[in-house]
Amino acid sequence: MDILQGNQHANPEEFYKSLKEKLEGHHDFPEDYLFKFIIPTDQSKLTEIYKVFDGIKFTLGNRESKNGKYTACNINAFVLDANQVVKIYKEVAKIEGVILL
Repeated sequence: MDILQGNQHANPEEFYKSLKEKLEGHHDFPEDYLFKFIIPTDQSKLTEIYKVFDGIKFTLGNRESKNGKYTACNINAFVLDANQVVKIYKEVAKIEGVILL
């Protein structure tokens, strides 16, 4: 699991707690929130990510890297609160090979 490259938190739970506090301080929920991921170019990985967003209104944009090995996946989703954002990040983090940005 890769959580935000360069993240200073060694413990994932500390990271998610800090993230929730930052989200609550800088966002006015409910709102559209932009999730960004880098994944190995593999349709099954994209499908796994889409399943996490099942039942949530979202738009997406994908772009393959120059060599085609990785895909940048941007998902703009309507979320109700910081807890929902954290829950989504936790679910996506379970997918092997995904980097959360």
